Amino acid sequence: MKAVAVTKIPDIDKIVETLRREVRNLEVPIVTEISRKRRDPFDVLVSTILSLRTKDQVTREASRRLLSVAAAPAELAALSEEDISKMIFPVGFYRTKARTLRQVCRDLLDKYGGKVPDDLDELLKLKGVGRKTANLVITLGFNIPGICVDTHVHRVSNRLGYVSTKTPEQTETTLRNKLPKEYWIEYNDLLVTWGQNICRPISPFCSKCAIEPYYQQVGVTRHR
Repeated sequence: MKAVAVTKIPDIDKIVETLRREVRNLEVPIVTEISRKRRDPFDVLVSTILSLRTKDQVTREASRRLLSVAAAPAELAALSEEDISKMIFPVGFYRTKARTLRQVCRDLLDKYGGKVPDDLDELLKLKGVGRKTANLVITLGFNIPGICVDTHVHRVSNRLGYVSTKTPEQTETTLRNKLPKEYWIEYNDLLVTWGQNICRPISPFCSKCAIEPYYQQVGVTRHR
């Protein structure tokens, strides 16, 4: 008789519980690191915009330089694009990001009284702010439940077999309907940290994976 493969149902409670313990000794995402120093929505907004297509160490230094000079929308809006560009170089697309940051701050001053809105839909109205950035501001800046999905969250959630989606947007929608709300805020931090250090895009460290007993390992063909 032919053996029948058993599909392992992901145990999200065990996965979250285990990851909480395991990530303590791993390097956290840069925006999380910045938010822990001073829980400020503006810090999160600026550092997230800078982090797009940029390595964490570069984002860390650029955010430090810029926020030490301009820690509020009015201060940043008063800077020239050239000055902002110099402070954030060499982040990816630094000239474009300098222009975006300046416009975002002007919009915050003109439309929101100089404060970062705590509403997802309002954040998405800001130039250069997508769902990833908006959700990070909501969760890390305001400590309000939200689900931020980047490439790591999308990849790891699918590898777990917890979702079966093609795009980050589909993953966010599925998680909003499925993931217990008590995990919403921390889910991004946990999976990004795990995705950057262990569950890497190519040849993940499955031999080091503490959550392996609790998920399906979907789509993994090469691993270490």
